[in-house]
Amino acid sequence: MKKIIFTATIFAISTIASAQSWKPIFGEKLTEAEYDATVWSEKEGVFTATKDEAIWTKTEYENFELDLEFKNDVGTNSGVVIYSTDKKNWIPNSVEIQINDDWKDEKKEVNNWKCGAIFGHLAPTKVNVVNKPGEWNRMIITAKGKNIKVKLNGEEVTDMDMSKWTSGTVNPDGTKIPAWLPKPYAEIPTKGFIGFQGKHGESFIWFRNIKIRQL
Repeated sequence: MKKIIFTATIFAISTIASAQSWKPIFGEKLTEAEYDATVWSEKEGVFTATKDEAIWTKTEYENFELDLEFKNDVGTNSGVVIYSTDKKNWIPNSVEIQINDDWKDEKKEVNNWKCGAIFGHLAPTKVNVVNKPGEWNRMIITAKGKNIKVKLNGEEVTDMDMSKWTSGTVNPDGTKIPAWLPKPYAEIPTKGFIGFQGKHGESFIWFRNIKIRQL
């Protein structure tokens, strides 16, 4: 009996450790990525793009922690896309965590477009936490079902319960949702592909050290 209990304990510990282990989100040499090689490139572990096209995981994820670093250009407007069920038409079929050069847009009135926001839906509790263009930032996204939390440069800036977003036009705080995001977040599945938005407009974005673990 003792031997059986010991074996079961070892199996349980091994299962927990496996579930919590980190891995590069795109695998080794981008083997787990779906992308246009004429747009996205990687050099010494840094990813960047020449067009506004996303790089995607080949795997769908739910209940995960995503840890990454990014560096803005002047005027960068990018994002991390989660829960996407349609890679071609991802904008209304996903959740986007905003990456933005808040230093250029410091006086912008729409805070749910600021860095760390759930784009168009929920403003971060702290703004201008992002570093100046040319400096690396660290973002940690924890997604467990309909709860999404964002930590930026060590500060918790966003905590969303998607079930509260029952409208596709108005946020719970009364602010308007962009017209191109008509699907209520309460109805969006909490399992999907993860993507990283490329160059938007004239400003570049750089990513590195992107890793994920299941929760």
